[in-house]
Amino acid sequence: MTPHKSNPTQEDKTMRDFVISVNSTIDMPKEWLAERGIPVLPMKYTIEGETYTDMEGLSSKEFFDRLRAGQMSVTSQVNPEEAKEFYEPFLKEGKDVLHLAFSSGLSGSYNSMVLASRDLAEEYPDAKIIVIDSLCACLGEAVLLQKVLKLREEGKNIEDIAAWVEQNKLNVCHVFTVDDLHHLQRGGSVAKAAATIGTALNVKPILFMNNAGGLEKLGKERGRKKSLNKLVELAVEKSGSWDNDIVMVTHGDCLEDAEYTASQLKEKLGVPEVYVNNIGTVIGTHTGPGIVGVFFMGEKR
Repeated sequence: MTPHKSNPTQEDKTMRDFVISVNSTIDMPKEWLAERGIPVLPMKYTIEGETYTDMEGLSSKEFFDRLRAGQMSVTSQVNPEEAKEFYEPFLKEGKDVLHLAFSSGLSGSYNSMVLASRDLAEEYPDAKIIVIDSLCACLGEAVLLQKVLKLREEGKNIEDIAAWVEQNKLNVCHVFTVDDLHHLQRGGSVAKAAATIGTALNVKPILFMNNAGGLEKLGKERGRKKSLNKLVELAVEKSGSWDNDIVMVTHGDCLEDAEYTASQLKEKLGVPEVYVNNIGTVIGTHTGPGIVGVFFMGEKR
């Protein structure tokens, strides 16, 4: 998708400093992001009538324990006014912005970011705001950010980095499994009857992020261990010629399963580093506890 931006001069293109920003759905520790100077626009969720900010609200353990107890969580997207308030301080400092937005296939937040960038382009005609629909979620966004940070370290400018992201974002693969189909059913990903039958039969779906940035079922396995092994198999199969220096694993309060998956990835994929982190509360709202996901660069999704 074409980035949205104003029309700066050639001098602005080569001289202006820029920030790289993300949404909280990147699900990386806020301390890690702060150390690298990555501003984060958080999303919010409401549970039992109380609204929390992603990364600032309930801990992962508290959140998933409440879901296990039957409490319901509902998320809300970023609105254009929030996006404008987020961008504007950087523009006032004379900086451009490259924003890696949460997948438009899962949220309307990307559209809000675009609307805000268009409004601000009129107020700050010398500035550039490039909003990229990452078509990624969770640690898939983090894999993309890792690549972007390396490009910035190499001295690439904002236009070059944006072009690389557009060319390669569909090579960021997301494969995952969930332990309880009912959370996906509430989000509309599976039918209620299928969720009830599948849960009773211990069927674990294997899902992936498709090229439209939405979730799609890839298959199913009987039993938890088989489903985790399938994620590893898919990572080996899909990686192809990509030399993954890091693979990421997320989990919904099931660290032991995530660590098992990470150990299998190191063995089967030969990757030097596997980063494990818990899934955030916004995305966790839709997956429920027990999700395990693997994120890596591959030939195709």
